[in-house]
Amino acid sequence: MPGPLRFSHVGLNCADQKTTEEFYTRYFGFARARVVDLGDARIVFLRQGDAYLELFGADADPARPAQEDGPKAPGRIRHLAFQTDSVDAFLAELGDAAEVTLGPLDFDDFVCGWRTVWLRDPDGVIVEVSQGYEDDRSHDKDGA
Repeated sequence: MPGPLRFSHVGLNCADQKTTEEFYTRYFGFARARVVDLGDARIVFLRQGDAYLELFGADADPARPAQEDGPKAPGRIRHLAFQTDSVDAFLAELGDAAEVTLGPLDFDDFVCGWRTVWLRDPDGVIVEVSQGYEDDRSHDKDGA
């Protein structure tokens, strides 16, 4: 038996790999882990903990979904999501580096202290940044 599966990476097509790499390293805490030279192209791997972003060069203009929290069509990734201690502090640091597409919104009716904002990365990918989300522990097997 091969063992349990665990999340590995998300591959992103980038209009400019350097711009996308700078965005995710500066604002999301990723660091370059490896560059694979393919001769006429390259793949840049960024790592944060056990998660990776795999950056590919793209020939076409970036897609700009009209939806505020990402595309809703089947078979398309809706958005990437990250947690922070403070959405407002994150937005202050981000400044004009990305377009906010929705929010920030408070979801206290669902989880006390949950606050979220959505923005576009340099290639048009929607990125969600939240604070205060917690799992519903009543669903744990032991009921704790």
